[in-house]
Formats: sequence, C-alpha cells, structure tokens
Amino acid sequence: MKLGYFTMPLHPMGRNCTQTLQEDREAIILADQLGFYDAFVGEHLTELTENVTSSLLFLATLISETKNIKLASGTANISQWHPTMLASHAAMFDHLAKGRFIFGISPGILRCDAEALGILDEDRGQLFAEAIDVILEIWKRESPYDIDLPNNRFKVSTAQTRNLDIGRGHLYKPYQKPHPEIVGTVVAPFSKGVILMGRRDFHPMSANFLLSKWLPSHWQNYSEGKRQVGQVADPADWRIARTIFVADDEATAQRYGIEDSNSPYRYYWRLLLIKMMAGKRHAAFKLNAEDPDSILSEDYLMKHLVIKGTVNSVVDQILQLREEVGDFGEIVYAGMDWVDPYLAKRSMELMATQVMPRVNKAIEQAQTKKKVA
Repeated sequence: MKLGYFTMPLHPMGRNCTQTLQEDREAIILADQLGFYDAFVGEHLTELTENVTSSLLFLATLISETKNIKLASGTANISQWHPTMLASHAAMFDHLAKGRFIFGISPGILRCDAEALGILDEDRGQLFAEAIDVILEIWKRESPYDIDLPNNRFKVSTAQTRNLDIGRGHLYKPYQKPHPEIVGTVVAPFSKGVILMGRRDFHPMSANFLLSKWLPSHWQNYSEGKRQVGQVADPADWRIARTIFVADDEATAQRYGIEDSNSPYRYYWRLLLIKMMAGKRHAAFKLNAEDPDSILSEDYLMKHLVIKGTVNSVVDQILQLREEVGDFGEIVYAGMDWVDPYLAKRSMELMATQVMPRVNKAIEQAQTKKKVA
C-alpha cells in the first residue's frame, strides 16, 4: 500500500496567507523527504480559509524543491476553465515536472467561486463533462485542430490562423503518454460518477469526508464501470483519504487530535461540518441516511472520521479499515494547519517511517498466509 498526501489546504481565517502558503509548501517538501508517493493540493478562488487559488501554480513552486514525489492537482476545477487553457497548462506542468504529475480533476462545486466567475446558473457537471472530453481530444490529436464534438459547447480550431511552417497553431501534449494519470475525488455515497471513472480509466480517490461505511460503494461502482468496458478493476488504482494523527504517546494523540479546543483536527471538522451542510452534502457524514441532522456535531465527526493514536494504534485502525472496505492501493494522509509544527511534522514522520512499514508487513503476511492456505 502506498502513502499519499492531500491538503485542501484549510487554515483559520486570522492566519497570515504568506505564512500558511510557506507551511503548505514545507509540508510537501517534508512528504517528499519521507517517501510519500504523491501530494494532492486543492484550489478555490473565494475561500478565505483556503489559500491556494491555483493548484498548478502552487505546485510549480515545488518542482525544483522535491525529488521523487508526484505533484497532483487536487483538484483542478475544470468548469472554471476553457479546456484549451487547462490542457495547455497541465501539459506544460507535466514537462516541467518531467512526468511527476497527476491530473486531479473535479467539476468545481463551490457556488461562491461559480458566482464570482459568472457561471452560478450553469450546470457545472455538464461543463466538466464537456471540457474533459475536449482536453483529452487536444492531447490525442495532432495539429491542425478542428475539434467539434457532438453536443459539446467547446469548439477548438486553429484552421483559420495556423502556420505550421513556423509552428503556429500547435497545442502541447503532456510529457507522459498518452497523458498523466487522471484522478477524481469522490465524496457522495454510491456516486454514479465513479462508474464513469471506471469506464474511462480515471482513478478514484475516496475523500476523507466520507464515513468508512460508504467506501465500498465507491469500489462497487468503479468496478461496474470497468466491467461495462470489458475490464477488471485493479485495487491498486483506488485511493482512500483519511484524517490521521500519529503521536509518540496516547495522551498527546488525545489532546492534540481530539480534546484541545485549539486542535487543528477539531477546527478542520468544525468548519467542514458548516461547509458541507451549507452545500447540502452532509449525508456523507451519516451512518444512516435517515438520521436527523441534529446528530452531527464536532464530537460525532471526530469519533467517526479521525484516525488517531500511537503508531501501534494507527496501524491497527488502518488494517481494520482495509478489513472493512477491502483492498485498496493508497492511503492518503490529510494535511492540517500547523498549530504545533513539531507535532504536525512528527505525525507525518511516524506515519511514513513506522506506521506504513508495519501496515505493509501485516498485509504481506496475510497474503502469504492466504496463498499457503
């Protein structure tokens, strides 16, 4: 099982943006040094608590600061871009990173962003579907371009102005062939979008917002999408994000991870609850869909959605998660605000150097035992 990193990022409104941007960079540099496989960074335009407005621009500052980690948009909000722009920017980034790039995509669901862009009344899911089709066509085709897909508002042509003798009318292809790995983040239980991911060989990342009870529904739908195109889903392609805090002792895990009113984990879930309820997406938090909204509280979310404890405890909880949901390829560690930089870095260090080796050893032993039996 690989170890990944994901950050929205999410910081208290009173914190200085210059400082938090540098901390977010430092977290990914540390993740690279610790051997994390990839790092996903989200983006929003109008959230004061989320300081990255362009994941590709932010990640570009890390290409020369990191050596091995794959840098991933997490996600590029496709409804907010003309596909020609995003296809060109992502392709250039892939060349700059020499293939250390994962193209994380989503429609861009934040309504405030949409209002600021004048697309509040647009069907952003449809915008997304049409734009990603065109992005893939740009990467597939050669110049000259005359892309006019059925029932697609985006037309891409250089037919009138091209001059191929001097290279005019060309759109860049990615470094990776035919294109970078494409990952979609999934939040809703039983999401139908995961079926489409399976059909198109996009890979799912189940968000850390989702109770573990609902995670198998993502794999079932992804597998169904694969089946529809005559393929078999590979668990190695499934990422699961979780909110995790690892400490040297149980008392610190309880205090910083749960009890302290200044805990970044408590702040994170307090704000997430408000945002998800405002967006009417809080069903992902419920054990039963018919449960009243009144059951949702900070303590409820902390109980069900935070993996915390010493190394041994976190190992047990991750193995229990795998037992509950089935095999998957990557556990994605959710980054928090650095209320205590030492504890934040120590948690990442323990996760990479102690938790994951023990998790993988236990998985290997179980697989060997199964083969022998």
